Amino acid sequence: MFQDIASFKQAYTDKLVKSEGVILEDASPWNKYHALIALLQEIMISERVLAKPRDKNVKRVYYFSMEFLMGKLLKYYLVNLGLEEIVRAGLSDLNIDLEELLKQENDPGLGNGGLGRLAACFLDSMAFLGIKGHGNCIRYKYGMFEQRIIAGYQHEVADNWLRKGFPWEIRKPEKAVTVKFKGNVKVENIDGKWQFIHENYESVLAVPYDVPIMSYDNPETVNNLRLWSAESVPTELDLESFNRGEIKPTNASCSEVESISYVLYPDDSSPAGKELRLKQEYFFVAAGLGSIVRSYKKKSAALADFTRSVAVHINDTHPTLCIPELMRILVDEEGLAWEEAWKITVNTFSFTNHTIMPEALESWPIDMFRNLLPRIYMIIEEIDRRFLEYLQQRFPGRNDLIQQTRILRDGQIFMANLAVFGSYSVNGVAALHTEILKRESFNAFYQIFGYKFNNKTNGVNHRRFLLTANPGLSHLITEGIGSGWIKDAGELKQLKTFKNDLGFLEQLAKVKYQNKRQLIQLILEKQNINLDPSSMFDVQVKRMHAYKRQLLNVLKIMYLYNQLRDNSAVFNQSYTFIFGGKAAPGYHYAKTVIKLINALAQKIRKDPAANQFLQVVFLENFNVSVGEVVYPAADVSEQISTASKEASGTGNMKFMMNGAVTLGTLDGANVEIREAVGDANMFVFGLTAGEVIRYNRERTYRSWDVYHANSELQCIVDQLINGFFEEASEEFRVIYDSLLLYNDEFFVLQDFAAYIEAFKSLQAAYSHPKEWNRMSLINIAESGRFSSDRAIREYADGIWKVRARIPRDR
Repeated sequence: MFQDIASFKQAYTDKLVKSEGVILEDASPWNKYHALIALLQEIMISERVLAKPRDKNVKRVYYFSMEFLMGKLLKYYLVNLGLEEIVRAGLSDLNIDLEELLKQENDPGLGNGGLGRLAACFLDSMAFLGIKGHGNCIRYKYGMFEQRIIAGYQHEVADNWLRKGFPWEIRKPEKAVTVKFKGNVKVENIDGKWQFIHENYESVLAVPYDVPIMSYDNPETVNNLRLWSAESVPTELDLESFNRGEIKPTNASCSEVESISYVLYPDDSSPAGKELRLKQEYFFVAAGLGSIVRSYKKKSAALADFTRSVAVHINDTHPTLCIPELMRILVDEEGLAWEEAWKITVNTFSFTNHTIMPEALESWPIDMFRNLLPRIYMIIEEIDRRFLEYLQQRFPGRNDLIQQTRILRDGQIFMANLAVFGSYSVNGVAALHTEILKRESFNAFYQIFGYKFNNKTNGVNHRRFLLTANPGLSHLITEGIGSGWIKDAGELKQLKTFKNDLGFLEQLAKVKYQNKRQLIQLILEKQNINLDPSSMFDVQVKRMHAYKRQLLNVLKIMYLYNQLRDNSAVFNQSYTFIFGGKAAPGYHYAKTVIKLINALAQKIRKDPAANQFLQVVFLENFNVSVGEVVYPAADVSEQISTASKEASGTGNMKFMMNGAVTLGTLDGANVEIREAVGDANMFVFGLTAGEVIRYNRERTYRSWDVYHANSELQCIVDQLINGFFEEASEEFRVIYDSLLLYNDEFFVLQDFAAYIEAFKSLQAAYSHPKEWNRMSLINIAESGRFSSDRAIREYADGIWKVRARIPRDR
């Protein structure tokens, strides 16, 4: 590795010629960017090769997830390698601006929200902690979609993030795996042993692309994110037929195969879309496990020892087909008896559940599944049959347990049930969420397999979302307590010694102000909206969904706007409300809420009496890179989901470690944030999880009564349809009806009054800068427990049984 500016400049200009074939004077911005990545890759690969002799017998963790929301890698890896200053200065000497090179990089289209960002954080922490942990996902050609806001409406366009290539990836065609769909299974008894022969199948070639995962200050551990691309199985060209002009059309079949890895979460409202999703899930599972078993067998022929060397983690239900696929490999290809194969399988897999929302607990129609994956269906059928026998023997007469835990039921295959039965560990992602799983969602399974259930509260990568994303705050922290917090986030607690230091608190406020200016510049460049940095920035950025209650936030802003129109003298502070997030293409309700946000923003913007006190902005195409600018700039973190519905949340943690104060319900990890900072340093409101569950069970909630009991609320709800929004009013009837006609499923009206009172308390606190800055400092100081390093240590110790390289956080 180069050690100074001169050696970097020499290495870089050499690499520019070797990798790009151009000299510096003729290089395009892309050539310069690509050459820098090639140089960093060379460093990573050399470190990995040198480390190989020391890790031959180390247990490996394979993390299967449909999403890995990585964000841009160049700046982050420069920080991790400790090279940012040398590279920036060296490039400057060569008349190259590092910031211009950073703009060449696209956000990889490999995820959508918290599920994928969590997976990316976990990969980073595994590398940092010296755990051999590798990701498995699909190399989506177009990602999910790029969000455009046109006249206030969400429009989806293809996210062609690979249009210029992805320089970080390395294609490995020699490690391709053949995946089989459809066909039929012939069963034969050969020498007294049943053989299952898959015939007439359709083959798809899964070609791996490896992306290096290197974390801060640990060059010896460079892991992989393996991305699988679907390609047609190559066939030999019949040259004689070709020369006679007998050219067979293959474009259609190639396109059908390649569509498997085209987009993340294709619309599954049609049978074809649903089948494509199932194809995707089996495709990357079969490819990943095929590669894992092949790699293992190169080192050991003893499959009985498989679980000593391999741990496979299933991130939500999408990769659950790992379970029957490993059974297929062990039984059909390796010749193991069912009982031995099942023992290995169960002891290989651990499962994280991320939701209690019924629609997110996947199920597949048996007829479609059996046609697409005939052998896998046979295996699931046998798993279900044996599970039923087990239940009947252990819990005779308990038909309630049997019905709630059956894998095959009512013409469907229930993937969460298969995941729980086929894994040795089942964890929730926040203390509250895990208790709800045990008491409500998976209570029947908890009665059967209570020993499997455990909690692992989520965490986020503080080296990306604080160290790299917020250099101003990072430098201030390091000046105050030293740099140990970068490796041990628990050391952030030492910041509490500055809670009465007015000089330090003023510096904290100055950092926040500068971060706001950075966000203002981004919004001005992208959306031509100018904001006031002295305004309070109240932010809610997350996937658009009814249970996350962006609508509740909108009703609050409408309340403030009505107040302002009645008496502007009550306002002595300006407020900027920032939203961001994508709605699923087929989710009409969420897309209507986006339109409502933009309609309100436009109305306020056009009102000269209001726009000096209120501003509303919807950030188009929110992603990791935008988030890295938003989190450091926020004063208020809106975490207002209906209690019991959000499994954990990770945005709440990113905001917290950047000094935003939480306004939220007691849902997900908000409960643990409250435990960390205390009631004095966050603003809590609304129904508890227990109250929501009780309302739902007893069906005693009447939104109509709440609406009529609060005249201010009634006025706001009526404004959705009474012409307040002029030509858009009829559009918002679907929202109006959700609140009154369909009884407000997510308790927006019920929590409104408490939300307003909590916001008033927040307004009062914000009017006292010294106290507010102290609250901000306490949130940063207590955020260390929400580092993904802590979470991964808990997974390593409690689930995977692998060793981390450094001691626990303090």
